[in-house]
Order: sequence, then C-alpha cells, then structure tokens
Amino acid sequence: MLVRRQVCCKVVDEHTLREIFDDVRSGALPVEEALRRVRRLPFSDLGFARVDHHRSLRQGIAEVVYGPGKAPRECALIVGDLLAEVEETPVILTRADIDQVEAALDANPGGMAFPLSPLSPLSSPSPVPPLAEGSEEMGGTRRRVRGGGGAGWGAQEGGSVSRWTLAGVSTVVWRKARPRSFGDVAVTVVTAGTADLPVATECVTVLSAHGLDPVLIADCGVAGVHRLVASMDELVRADAVVVVAGMEGALASVVAGLVSVPVVAVPTSVGYGAALEGVTALLAMLSCCVPGVTVVGIDNGFGAACALLRLLAPRRLAQAGNASPAGETGAEAGETEVAAQVRVEDSQAL
Repeated sequence: MLVRRQVCCKVVDEHTLREIFDDVRSGALPVEEALRRVRRLPFSDLGFARVDHHRSLRQGIAEVVYGPGKAPRECALIVGDLLAEVEETPVILTRADIDQVEAALDANPGGMAFPLSPLSPLSSPSPVPPLAEGSEEMGGTRRRVRGGGGAGWGAQEGGSVSRWTLAGVSTVVWRKARPRSFGDVAVTVVTAGTADLPVATECVTVLSAHGLDPVLIADCGVAGVHRLVASMDELVRADAVVVVAGMEGALASVVAGLVSVPVVAVPTSVGYGAALEGVTALLAMLSCCVPGVTVVGIDNGFGAACALLRLLAPRRLAQAGNASPAGETGAEAGETEVAAQVRVEDSQAL
C-alpha cells in the first residue's frame, strides 16, 4: 500500500519561530508573510495518521507514538516523520511490542529500547545499546538511574517482576534531550514494591528522554515503611516526586505527607482480590487526605512523567531563558534587551 505524505505547512517549532521573528526584526521578512507562516497549525498527513508537528510548541512536549493498535510499519513511518521534521525534541515510541521495536529501529537507526519488564524477550537484529548505567545500594532495593530504564531492575533480592500487561513491551527513545534541560532539578521516583517496577520504568525512561536525571527508590511500601525512612535524604532533596503503588495505594499518602514538593501518584494493577486491578489504589489516591496530589490513570507511567514535565515547565523555560548568545552574560543579555526596547519606544515617539 502506498502511503501518501502531505506536509500541510512547514513545521513551526521554537527554532523556526525564532528565525521568523529575527527576520521580521531585521526587515528581511514582511509581517504579513510571517503571519501567513504561523497561522496554520502544521501536521503531516501520512494517509493513516496525521502527525502533529506543532505540539511541542503548544504543550512543551512533542507528540509521542503509542504502539498498541498500530502495525510495525506504521510505527516506523510515524517515528521517521517526527525525526525528519522536529529538530530539538526527543522522539518516543511507547508500549511497543517486539515487532514494532524491530521495525522502528531498522527504519530509524540511533534509537534506544528500554523494556518495561526485565522479562521482555527483546531480540532485535539492530544493535540495542545497554539499557542502564548505575549502582545498586541497600541490598539491591535502590538504584540510581541514568539514561532511563534498565533490564536489571527485576533481579533485586526478594523481589518479583510482574508478568502482566506491560511484560514484553518497551519504550524506544530517539534524540534524547540534553542533560540538565531543566537546570538543577532533582526528581525521585518511588515504588511500593518490585512488581510496580514496569510502570516506574516507563516513567523514568520518559523523564530521562526529556533531559532529567531521576533517582529510583524501589520497594518501599507501607508494609515496611522503615525502608522509606531510610531514603528520606533523597525525598527531601527532590524538587518533585512520583509515587508508583498498587494494592491499596497508601504509599502516595505517606510520601505526600513528608514532602512539600509536587507529588504525582500512579496506581498500578498490582494486588490481590479486592485490589480490583488497580481501581482500589486509584480511588485511594484520589481520596488522599494530603491535598494537592496529582493522580494519573492505572499503570500510566508515561502519563505521570508528562504530568511532572508540565509541573516543571517553568523551570525548563527559565533555564532556556538563561541561555544567552555566545559571549554574553545573563546581565549583558538583559541589558541588550532593555536597550532594544528603549530604541523601539524612542522610534515610536518620533
């Protein structure tokens, strides 16, 4: 089947907008032409999908490819379209099965696959880089995560890895954002049990793809809350915390009661009988007596990462604003902007 690709207008990302504004300011581009270029929201029509190239400008997060329901070839084509058009944002394929991972990596080299469960039987003919770097501490129950994800998480002592719906799927990342995109922001991801790790893996991988360096603290559920107390230093240093818990979901309330920073709670479908595949944890988190906790859907590690990225967006924008042209300090850049504004106002007065 032939795929029709129609670019409905030139991609308008932040870099392109800056170029347009600079051209308008210098007089090289008429205002009317600049308005014409940015008036329409651009997307690519692949025939079976309309790929949104304007989303990073509107939301701060580029469109992400959701694997389930798509043919492997469709995943590869959408990823390729995003890589071709969007220049400064990561490209992410989520919940991808083995065939989708292979097709996407074959067609678009340079990606890294992160299985959500160590039991994922990922075997791609394309080289897949090592999935994690870090060191184990505290008897293998806590890990420092760099680069997102890792197949070794399920090997922790005394733990078990869920064989449920996330087994066998991966998150694939291309064009990972530069480190420290948000400045010196510390993020901690806490799980109640090792069975919650696939969901936490998805969250950590998406956060890492966007330039954050999250710390994962695993297996700190309320049945042994002293394990959480042993990691209080990481909690109090964090600028934001993600709590991943199944069963009755009580860990979210405990953590939220100990910190003053944003807390995102993720209920998981882990649990026996009345856990109701995550519904009990979801309702408990929504009923949390600690005000201000953000709750996402069941098993939605991706959604938790996106919620946190939105909460931290002012930090990212402030960090981008501090990036001055080469040779200028922040103060000099500010003085230049003030001087330019004065010149504009003087010209208007004349």
